[in-house]
Amino acid sequence: MIHKLLIAVFIVFLINTVKAQDTIQLHKDGAAYVLYGVIIDGDTLLLSSIDEVYIFPLRKFNSARDLRRYRRLIRNVKKAYPYAKLAKAKLDEIEANFVKLKTDKARKNYIKQVEKEIKYEYEDELKKLTITQGRILIKLIDRETGETSYELVKELRGSFSAFFWQALARLFGSNLKSEFDAHGEDKLINEIVILIENGQL
Repeated sequence: MIHKLLIAVFIVFLINTVKAQDTIQLHKDGAAYVLYGVIIDGDTLLLSSIDEVYIFPLRKFNSARDLRRYRRLIRNVKKAYPYAKLAKAKLDEIEANFVKLKTDKARKNYIKQVEKEIKYEYEDELKKLTITQGRILIKLIDRETGETSYELVKELRGSFSAFFWQALARLFGSNLKSEFDAHGEDKLINEIVILIENGQL
């Protein structure tokens, strides 16, 4: 009996709560906006959510050279970051399609096809990246995918390809095995990415 009574009280409370929610129309510059509110003791209170904002300590520079270096880092991250996001999207797409493919031959053919598409679409743009932007991109790929570029190449193309591309990267002073360290050496890059993602930079 008490159990049924509690359920009934809960349902009545739920109905009153649902009825108490209301919409408010705001007219501004000829456009109507619908806002949500809740009525409490006869007062209508606006229910709204705001985007998260990240605040980092004000950066102080010891010299004009340090300021230029920081601005250059921002420019380089802005250039490399879209490609890291693209790598993540492509990897997700590949993983989703891999499940559907039944044989190793079909998977190899699929990887070759994806590689051709990426080369055709992005090779010219990627060639324009500077060595520094390339190094940042390698780090950002690890940040976005959770795997180093070396691990991704090894996974998708095999150990020999991974070894070959790693050797080539080392010739240019890069390392496909570079991991993203958000709390250490890559802290500044991580802050810049967060500000870019949040539309603050």
